[in-house]
Amino acid sequence: MWNVCMVFFQASLLAGYLYAHLAVKWMGVRRQAALHVSLLLLPFFFMLPMRIPEGWLPPADASPTPWLLKVLLVAVGLPFLLVSASAPMLQKWFSNTDHPSARDPYFLYVASNLGSMVGLLAYPIVLEPSLRLAEQSWMWTTGYEVLAFLTLGCGVILWSRPLTGKHGASPQDPPVPRGSPIVANSEGSLTVRQKMKWVVLSFAPSSLLLAVTAHLSTDIVAVPLLWVIPLGLYLFSFVLVFAKKELLSHRWMVRRLPFLILASAITIFSHATEPVWLLIPLHLLTFFVAAMVCHSELARQRPSARYLTEFYLWISVGGVLGGMFNALVAPVLFNQVLEYPLALVVASLLRPATSLGVETTFKRWLDFLMPLALGVVTVGLIMGLQASRLPSRRLAHVLIFGISSVLCLSFAHRPIRFGLSVSALMLASMYYTGPYGNFLHIERSFFGVHRIMLDQDEKYHLLLHGTTIHGAQSLDPMRRLEPLAYYYPTGPIGQVFTALRGRLVNPRIAVVGLGSGSLACYGDPHQFWNFYEIDPIVRRLARDPKYFTYLRDCPPKVLVTLGDARLSLTKAPDSHFGLMVLDAFSSDAIPTHLLTREAIELYLSKLAKGGILAVHISNRHINLRPVIGNLAKNLRLVSLFQDDIQIDETEVRMGKHPSTWAVMARHVTDLGPLAHDPRWTPLEEHDGAVWTDDFSNIVSVINWNF
Repeated sequence: MWNVCMVFFQASLLAGYLYAHLAVKWMGVRRQAALHVSLLLLPFFFMLPMRIPEGWLPPADASPTPWLLKVLLVAVGLPFLLVSASAPMLQKWFSNTDHPSARDPYFLYVASNLGSMVGLLAYPIVLEPSLRLAEQSWMWTTGYEVLAFLTLGCGVILWSRPLTGKHGASPQDPPVPRGSPIVANSEGSLTVRQKMKWVVLSFAPSSLLLAVTAHLSTDIVAVPLLWVIPLGLYLFSFVLVFAKKELLSHRWMVRRLPFLILASAITIFSHATEPVWLLIPLHLLTFFVAAMVCHSELARQRPSARYLTEFYLWISVGGVLGGMFNALVAPVLFNQVLEYPLALVVASLLRPATSLGVETTFKRWLDFLMPLALGVVTVGLIMGLQASRLPSRRLAHVLIFGISSVLCLSFAHRPIRFGLSVSALMLASMYYTGPYGNFLHIERSFFGVHRIMLDQDEKYHLLLHGTTIHGAQSLDPMRRLEPLAYYYPTGPIGQVFTALRGRLVNPRIAVVGLGSGSLACYGDPHQFWNFYEIDPIVRRLARDPKYFTYLRDCPPKVLVTLGDARLSLTKAPDSHFGLMVLDAFSSDAIPTHLLTREAIELYLSKLAKGGILAVHISNRHINLRPVIGNLAKNLRLVSLFQDDIQIDETEVRMGKHPSTWAVMARHVTDLGPLAHDPRWTPLEEHDGAVWTDDFSNIVSVINWNF
């Protein structure tokens, strides 16, 4: 979802920059000011922010990408376009003044990106924990009004003062002196080659931004709000490279980039996921240095103020293309996050050469032949060492990628040779199975990458979404119908079903979140189970007998309803279920709308009198106990929880995973034996507001001990 939102905002930037460029091209500065101020006031006639029409619901059995883009377009499309256009427009107006810095107004781009960066960090840390949605909407509208007022002031100044020229800096004006660390060097008309270079230099960091975020959250660790860090670094790179003084050495970063790219690429090719404390900083540093190198090249090649809006237009074209490739094209072409190593290859090829020496035809041929030879050597190492009887597969891993890395790094002085060598390593690594288990199936959807894995001991099939296990099944025929992982019989949810066996007030059971479907094996033949699942791929994998057979072989009658669970549950009759299980909060991006006061009230309305609500709150990085405790207290419910984290080695070998569960009911008697079980502890109310549809505070429940 984050990728799609980024594409929308990049497309809005493109539309805004296009509007600014056309206005500058066809109108004088004063008319531009009059037009832009008028358009900024236009959204007020539509009562900002726009409201989404009722009935615009996400599709249940198709990708929600078109629906999400349509919603964003209606909700914030027009105002965001106008806000996006303001940055280049104001810079262009400034270039038409007699200010000493008017010939090089790009330093204002620093303020624009610095403001974006502050807003990005302020929202999850300050605004979301402090303000409700209605207050945030009012604050956003007020900020927009202030922007319109200040822009009007700039327009008044333009109308009241003489201008230096019709198009800003005159074509005869000398460029910014080369004594500046960052050089503006365009004189005369722009060439197609120059424009395409701007596009490519902005494409690579945009693609890397989305790719490194997807890789870290999919293959390394699912950390809440992780996407904020790469986006903040992306904006900060613009702040640094367009500053009036060079704050970080461009030459130093150009020289260090090959090592960082190769180090990050090798961790991808070798399927490395640990240690997290090393991998996350490595990938973020690689992304930041690559963005700095590309954006610094953009800043060094910026044109005179006469072509300012066209420069920003082509930069936004590259940004949109990079975002579209990652969000729309890559999920269709690749079943893994292959766009990340591809973006690293592009960044390698764009790196300026450090010392090429005298160019010859022979050297150019070697730029292609040596990467080919490296790929062949690496494939030979992989196949030979994997077939050998080495005492450790990890030793083979070190030998394969250690030798190939040294050879690849020796080509770093020639960008084309180095970039193609990284590509060769990527292709060769497809023959490498890795030391951590075998993947039987990999598939990608709007909601992420799903993997079916055979564990290292070849005893279980595991269903993973990113790095989070969502289900497991034993390959032992005697244990095929035994719930495993978080759903183990001796675990909290197993205790719930044992305690309620024969006591359920209604034979209908609702489960939000399907996984592998293992919970169904707690059911009886006379029961009817309805699983609510948002991802069609999960339903298909859970029903595929090659991997999981719970839904096929377990006793109860099972229905899987696709779509957002909260929307789907509104269609169920009141008092319809005897038990409801919420199992949708184990990943990094928890669906907060399923855990608000209004959502719990909906669940209670669908539970029969005496029914129970069980919530799976196992999460490596989010502590949901305070949220559940506050909701239970606010709604006057009885609530208990159990931390089943101390499990012995025998249970681990049998497929049990640590888990944390909570149960809620209207009366203590509804909980039956659980109310007197010492393993279950009452949930207490905590400091902090109750989560509602109008307020949630993710930052307050993050476990920062990574």
